[in-house]
Amino acid sequence: MKSLIILYSYHHHNTEKVAKSIAEILDAEIKWPEQINPKDIQYYDLVGFGSGIYGSKHHESILEFTDELLQTTGKKTFIFSTCGAPIAIGGQKMLDDYVIECHSLLREKLKVKGYLVIDEFICAGFNTNSFLRLFGGINKGRPNAEDLKNAENFAFKIKKRI
Repeated sequence: MKSLIILYSYHHHNTEKVAKSIAEILDAEIKWPEQINPKDIQYYDLVGFGSGIYGSKHHESILEFTDELLQTTGKKTFIFSTCGAPIAIGGQKMLDDYVIECHSLLREKLKVKGYLVIDEFICAGFNTNSFLRLFGGINKGRPNAEDLKNAENFAFKIKKRI
């Protein structure tokens, strides 16, 4: 199975850490949107899309990349992200519920192009954006070892389903 992860990770490289954990299990290549032509996605059996969450959605570079994808039928894909939401207040349940909202735009764009989203993953990420930097940020140390293990388990689950 030939696998690819399309990634955008910027501030603290939170999502890149998650992507590497997933890629190791799936033996996937990791590329940033500008490193691959959307037409080349056809040569992969499984494609993952991930970034941090910005304003309750994936980064614009990921969303714009999906706009350029060729129409397909049932190509398997997965979505993942890291999120700087205050997990200490809302807990993992809040984050699990938030994934539905945060991934909705990307999920819809992929479905319109004929992709089959087989699973989704989200975890907390260290966030020092805006006023948070004045307080040292939130979700320090995230993604942590447990988050990365959960990302690996997510990848094993995908691998088993394929």
